[in-house]
Amino acid sequence: MATDIPGLAQLWRSFENWLAEHAPGDYGSLLPGCSEEDIKRLEDGLGFSVHEDVRTTLELHNGVTVRSASTEPGAFLLGYSLLDVDGILAAHRDLVSMVEDAREEGEEDLVVGRIADREWVPLAQNISGDLLFVDHRYHCAGELGEMSFGDPEYRMLWPRMDLMMADLCRSVETRTPVTAVPRVPSVHEGRMLEWQVRSAQG
Repeated sequence: MATDIPGLAQLWRSFENWLAEHAPGDYGSLLPGCSEEDIKRLEDGLGFSVHEDVRTTLELHNGVTVRSASTEPGAFLLGYSLLDVDGILAAHRDLVSMVEDAREEGEEDLVVGRIADREWVPLAQNISGDLLFVDHRYHCAGELGEMSFGDPEYRMLWPRMDLMMADLCRSVETRTPVTAVPRVPSVHEGRMLEWQVRSAQG
């Protein structure tokens, strides 16, 4: 099917170029890409192959410099920081633990596929531990979801990562909101990108 959306790697490069010019702190937080051995270690730890969008992203950047405070750069994906391979595995273990606990307690219907799932691969995490993830369930493969602790259900944000990156690139250039809960980009202190949640009244 024909599309006028550039490839994911090209979109990442466009977004990085914008960060380099407008949010140099965030740009400086990006780490080099991971190796094929790292990808294999990730897949071995997950127990399944990763979606090509996860692979492409990790090959470009194996996460960002770990933040120790919200005042530090690196949370340019809607307030989330890209995870490296070890971070993905750790966050995935937490999701699996939630699934296992729910099954033991007879609360599987409240948890699995709603706030945790073995086939969710964490992509980025915020300072509170909430996650952006790439869904690897067959019927949702490649979808970008957001899991916030305390919410009874995850949100599907984009059906594909290229659509997410295209929207983020457009948003930072035009200052237009993204996602159903509107988030508007702004640059803090000339060094880091922030996303302000716009209220329904706003």
